[in-house]
Parts: sequence; structure tokens; C-alpha cells
Amino acid sequence: MKQYFSMTFGVILLTAGVYFFKIPNGFATGGVSGMGTLLGRLTVISPAAWITILNVSLLILGFIMLGRSTGIRTVYCSLLFSGLTQVLEIFVPMDKPLTDEPLLELIYAMLLTAIGSAVIFNSSASSGGTDIVALILKKYTSLDVGKALLCSDFVIAAGSFFVFNVKTGLFSLAGLFAKAFLVDGVIESFNSCKYFLIVTSHPDEIIEHILQTLHHGATISYAEGAYTHENKTILHTVCRRIEAVKLRKKIKEIDPSAFIIITTSSEIIGRGFRGV
Repeated sequence: MKQYFSMTFGVILLTAGVYFFKIPNGFATGGVSGMGTLLGRLTVISPAAWITILNVSLLILGFIMLGRSTGIRTVYCSLLFSGLTQVLEIFVPMDKPLTDEPLLELIYAMLLTAIGSAVIFNSSASSGGTDIVALILKKYTSLDVGKALLCSDFVIAAGSFFVFNVKTGLFSLAGLFAKAFLVDGVIESFNSCKYFLIVTSHPDEIIEHILQTLHHGATISYAEGAYTHENKTILHTVCRRIEAVKLRKKIKEIDPSAFIIITTSSEIIGRGFRGV
């Protein structure tokens, strides 16, 4: 339930970014939403309807080409994204952009879609669309999937030069490049943890705090100081960012002379953190 709540929240953010900011401004930054934006301008069918048509078509293609590996979560996110876009089109029609500041709207379009996509990816799901194309290419060809999708997104973004105008095309290309960095950055921010290497003479009290208060594990190794030749204990542990400040403060209370190395890890996989 927690993961489906996260996926739903991610899809809501993604839909808001696409419907309220990307479609009204003609920002075609790739993917199904970009194709829907262009096709909505070229045909009598609305962008929301095109997004639904494309998503459903790709889902069917995914089941044919990939079988069940398409995934129930991807189906859920894809259909929810299409459905919410259609509902907003009916109840909150957008005839023009919310503001007369396209740069401001591009920022919000990229932030909302990047955070939404990151939340969805972090729940081991995707919003469907071109992600399904990526899976098909990966399975049946030797193409570099990342480059192939970047090229297709570039073509879609470049199409806005011809369908809309040069200004919209430039904004679309800027949004495409920004999206590539934002999604990865947000995902890393969600998953980032702190790795502690603690050299101490009072290991037992620190271990007790890690086990009993933080409810994390620790690894113990023994060492000898190169200068003093004193026997020391080295503790290795990881914790979330919010816990790191408390742990650092507690270590200094227990052993003021402790030597601490703290590094940031983009992801921790294991019990108490993320599954494989």
C-alpha cells in the first residue's frame, strides 16, 4: 500500500507538470507527453486523448513483445497518468498558459515531472510510454537503449520548432536536457545515505547506540595506530541523512577523541534500507 501511495503521488505530480505547464506552452520534451503535445496541435484530437491512445497502444505492444514483464505497476501508473490527464481536460480546461512567463512555466514543468518520475522510479515502477519501447529495444536489439531514447526525445523536442515556433522549440530542447539531469539527481537525493567509519577506543557504547536507538547494524574491525601503536576499533555503519547528525553528536559525547569519516552514498541496498 505504501508503494502504491508513492506511485499515485508521483503520477499526480507528473500529470500536473504535463497538463498545467507542458501542454499549454507546447513544451515537447520527449516521451509520450511530448508526442501528445505535438499531435494535439496537428490534429483535432486533444493532447490528453493522444497521451491515452499512445500509452494504451504501447502497453498492448509491451504485453505482446514482453509478456508479463511489462509489470502491473507500470500498467497502473500508465493508465492513471492517462486517466488523470483526461479528467483534468474535462473539468479544468486549459486554453492558454497559466502565466505569461514561459521560463517560469518551463521550470515548474521540469521540476514537477522530474520529481514525479523520480518518485515513480523509486517505487520500482515507470509511467509506461517510451520506457516500454526501451525494454523492447533492450530485449530484441543490440542498440544502446539510453542513446536511442535520447535521440527519439531529441527528435520530438526538435519537432516543436516546426509545429509551434522557434521560441517554443528552444524551450523544449532546454527542458529535455534539464530533465535528463533532474530525474537522476532527485532519485539520488531520495536514496542518499551516510556511511560512517569510526575509529574509537569506546566501541561498545557506540555500538549499543547504533543497535538500540538507530536500529541499524555495524561491522567491527580492529587496527593499530601507525604513530601511537595503540589498539583501536573501527566501526563501519550506514544510516539515513536525518540520523547522521544525531549519530555524529552521540559519538563525540561518548568518545571526544574518536576519528570519524563520513561519506555520502547514493544508495544502500539491504535490510533496513532498500531491497534488491
